[in-house]
Amino acid sequence: MTITINIYYSGENGNARKFAEEMISSGIVNDIRAEDGNIGYEYFFPMDDKETVLLIDAWKDQRSLDKHHASPMMAKIAELRDKYDLHMRVERYISDDTGIPATDKAYIRK
Repeated sequence: MTITINIYYSGENGNARKFAEEMISSGIVNDIRAEDGNIGYEYFFPMDDKETVLLIDAWKDQRSLDKHHASPMMAKIAELRDKYDLHMRVERYISDDTGIPATDKAYIRK
């Protein structure tokens, strides 16, 4: 089972991008990626919304995610969210681990 969380950070005056940049430059992102159970932690920028940043955060299981939420990094992240006055929209997905169906594979170009 993989837990994937999409977090949309939104703000004003480019603050969402500044937040992501500081998360990276401060080393917080590398520290999170090094946590046991982290599968991925990547920022993306929607083409049609310059005030939003999408974080795709993936964990191997709920225990790993709970450990991350209890870590000192969460306080640092909350501090930066407050600094940049960001609001969040969150989506959570749990993989079914069955892989991509053959009917969908026909549409994937490698």
